[in-house]
Amino acid sequence: MFPAGYRIGHSTDSVRRTGCTVILPPAGTVGAVDVRGGAPGTRETGIFTPGNLVSEIHAVVFSGGSALGLAATTGVSLWLRDRGVGYAIGAARVPIVAGAVLFDLAVGDAGAFPDEAMGRAACDAARGPDPESGAVGAGSGAMVGKILGIERASRGGVGLAAQELPGGGRVAALAAVNAFGDVVDPATGRVLAGPGAGGGGFATERALREDRLSESPLAAAHTTLVCVASSVPFDAGALRRVAIEAHDGIARAVRPAHTVVDGDVVFALAPAGEAPDVLTRLRVGAAAAHATARAIVAAVSSPGGAR
Repeated sequence: MFPAGYRIGHSTDSVRRTGCTVILPPAGTVGAVDVRGGAPGTRETGIFTPGNLVSEIHAVVFSGGSALGLAATTGVSLWLRDRGVGYAIGAARVPIVAGAVLFDLAVGDAGAFPDEAMGRAACDAARGPDPESGAVGAGSGAMVGKILGIERASRGGVGLAAQELPGGGRVAALAAVNAFGDVVDPATGRVLAGPGAGGGGFATERALREDRLSESPLAAAHTTLVCVASSVPFDAGALRRVAIEAHDGIARAVRPAHTVVDGDVVFALAPAGEAPDVLTRLRVGAAAAHATARAIVAAVSSPGGAR
């Protein structure tokens, strides 16, 4: 699923309904990020600004637990440091670990969040580029469409998808889906997850425009997190455009997306290199958006998801 050299692992607490997912890229991977949601919870997103000192990335972590779940990234950092992985500063090694969180505190145990131990456990579980999907890892407590309350929402989860490029190359996406909006099939517009899933007839986007609604007690409890990986080399500046274009995939599969109550974030990873030619950049961007939309659909279609 993901390009060669990637390892992905989950740590799941199925009883307390929380967890984290780690993406460990091969050495020499650079990263970029684009944050579009109005309520993000992130770590190390500023480091990837083009022209800054460091562009290499050693891990991306998606976690439940809202802001408390950023503790899992520390566990990943320590796991990498113990193995000599990190940016060299004299004798020290400082792992560059980016992370983003979603809100699952209303689903299972409101006091549960992924901690350092769960971050380490996710690294220990990382085996290959085609991991389990559904209600695992960061998707353990993810829900979609909470506008009418948690009892009407659908299960979210983690999903993956990939797109092969003409002439060789691959772009893959991993999505942790805990969206405010409905997840829809981009081809048909059919609601796959949300209050109207299963033929209920309710559509969040339409309801916001037309219905009399009460304030949701879970208004700030949403996020779609995506990590896109390209096998085509990029420099950090050009790679950020891939992260930007991947957000189109969120907008195709989540309606509405990028709201003030979502923490939507896309990370993009690629081997370090020169920016590819314009046609290749266009291909990778289009593939990133397509894979992102398919990964979101897969997140709610996998075991434990909405259908």
